[in-house]
Amino acid sequence: MTILIKDIQRNVNEIIRIEVSEFKGKELINIRIWYVAGRDADGKEIYKPTQKGVALNISEFAELMDGMKRLEAYIKDKEHGTIPDQPAPLNKADYSEGLPDQEEIEGEEEA
Repeated sequence: MTILIKDIQRNVNEIIRIEVSEFKGKELINIRIWYVAGRDADGKEIYKPTQKGVALNISEFAELMDGMKRLEAYIKDKEHGTIPDQPAPLNKADYSEGLPDQEEIEGEEEA
């Protein structure tokens, strides 16, 4: 069972697909990048999933929404020139090798 929630056009060749699926009897929220793999006989694009994405147990939805609300507050504060308070991280992060997908994002800006 897979339920499509939303497709977000990322660029000409990719979408970000949000869907609910089932794996080993558990419902998961999948947020994943899909790419154009070809076209069907009618010329419509055929998309395939990449490994880039995240799958969350549906029970983690409230935490995801809390994160989205905090992101929304950050964006609004930034538009008004203020920086919102940040919670202390629960775990240390190692950014010595850069952020994931950083090269891809920088490449898009150059195009």
